[in-house]
Amino acid sequence: MRKITGYAPLLFLVMLAGQLSAQTRQLFNGKDLSGWEIYGTEKWYVEDGLLISESGPDAEYGYLATVDSFKNFELTVEFKQEANGNSGVFFRSFIEGTKITGWQAEVAPPGSNTGGIYESYGRGWLIKPDPKKDKALKFGDWNTMKIVANGDQVTTWLNGKQMITITDEKIGAATGSIALQIHSGGGIKVYWRNLQITPLP
Repeated sequence: MRKITGYAPLLFLVMLAGQLSAQTRQLFNGKDLSGWEIYGTEKWYVEDGLLISESGPDAEYGYLATVDSFKNFELTVEFKQEANGNSGVFFRSFIEGTKITGWQAEVAPPGSNTGGIYESYGRGWLIKPDPKKDKALKFGDWNTMKIVANGDQVTTWLNGKQMITITDEKIGAATGSIALQIHSGGGIKVYWRNLQITPLP
């Protein structure tokens, strides 16, 4: 009986890992835009298992947002930028037309604060990464961004490098969609894959 009991902690950890894995969701199924809504006239489409965002003829802001809302979560996305690659990942956001309220983890060309947090139609830049961290961005290649939003604290990582952490009451009070952005101005094309989210308590 003692030998069986000795396995109890290990069994608990295995069960806990299984529960966490079961909670993780793929936001993009690799086939179509099920579970997402398009805002604006910019292009969002699926090709060869990738989600592609591209400037349209209007060259305005465009968004692709989840139908579901999220509060506390760990979100991981992979992206590859083509052309100027000015985009972003919004969280706890709300959209009317092409006006979005919420917070953006920046995805931008080199030297443009990828991983920083910007508040749309509000206070603007809340925090920018140390410029020395910008070398973590692999422009033209695949990058992995992780965003953890838990209560009023948000932390971002780019390719395993922690970019920022911020504590903000206004962020902590909000809930809303995850949304990908196409910036205005035209000439933008960004590829996305492996978008997955794990809700946190």
